[in-house]
Amino acid sequence: MTFDAMLLPKAELHLHIEGTLEPELAFELAARNGVQLPFASVGELRAAYSFTDLQSFLDLYYACMEVLRTREDFRDLAAAYLRRAAAQGVRHAELFFDVQAHTARGLAFADVVGGLQDALDDAALLGLSGGLILCFLRDQPIEDAEAAWAEAKGHLRAIIGVGLDSAEVGNPAGKFEGIFAEARALGLHAVAHAGEEGGPEYVWDALRSLGAERIDHGIRSLEDPELVRHLADHRVPLTVCPFSNVRLRAVDTLADHPLPAMLRAGLHVTVNSDDPAYFGGYVGENIEAVAEQFVLGREDLALLARNSVAASFASEERKAELSAEIDAWEGSHGG
Repeated sequence: MTFDAMLLPKAELHLHIEGTLEPELAFELAARNGVQLPFASVGELRAAYSFTDLQSFLDLYYACMEVLRTREDFRDLAAAYLRRAAAQGVRHAELFFDVQAHTARGLAFADVVGGLQDALDDAALLGLSGGLILCFLRDQPIEDAEAAWAEAKGHLRAIIGVGLDSAEVGNPAGKFEGIFAEARALGLHAVAHAGEEGGPEYVWDALRSLGAERIDHGIRSLEDPELVRHLADHRVPLTVCPFSNVRLRAVDTLADHPLPAMLRAGLHVTVNSDDPAYFGGYVGENIEAVAEQFVLGREDLALLARNSVAASFASEERKAELSAEIDAWEGSHGG
């Protein structure tokens, strides 16, 4: 490869900020807050980042969250991600956060959102724009989501959208329909995880019940030709996370990933990192890996980057700026 795929200017749209908690920072925050992690060392914790399915990942994911206790912790967590993302060409980042997992531990909603927003404000100095997307946990009681939403309405300046995540199978999106309708009426964007563990019916459910503007993952959409036509015709973005899909056994190997087939089908695909501290790489490494695996050229990578910008919730002015950066990157790597 004669060009640096990692530095491709792009937006990251599928990123759980809690999933950027590197073992080193986990131990640093544990020491700061007097939390005892169930691991003896950074190396032992990193060795535990081996998963058989989504649930085995979620068990460790929630255990490590215990070290996050204060506004400063959330600022430091997000700042570490944003610095790394900026160094990998990310120019706009929309951060998912799982506030229910924090308020259930007694933390204040304002400290979670405030710390994350502090980091985003500082990231403007790195030339990075972005926003926060409040994700509801689909495997928890709807009453918990309603309580989180009631608090969120006091913090809408800091939140650009709502999402749905956690264990997919057996947890249909429909029960969240009322919350999402109210959020959309208040001007927030709507996204949802679907079509990762679950089949195409989960994607249809997210589109119909929630009015989802983007589908997070969506790799199993290819199993339903009618759904593929709908997604392509309506340019519904799919925020694909290759390393995540391999690590959680949604696909066996990167070579088996449906990304090329999704592009051939005319789907609006973007590449993202999901929970990069746990899945072996940030968005730059994901881009490099798929470029090498599927022999993607500069035009292919520029298309993925343009897709990410078009699918973002950035302003039209910001999208124009980012598109110009992508044009410059593509033009400088000709030949």
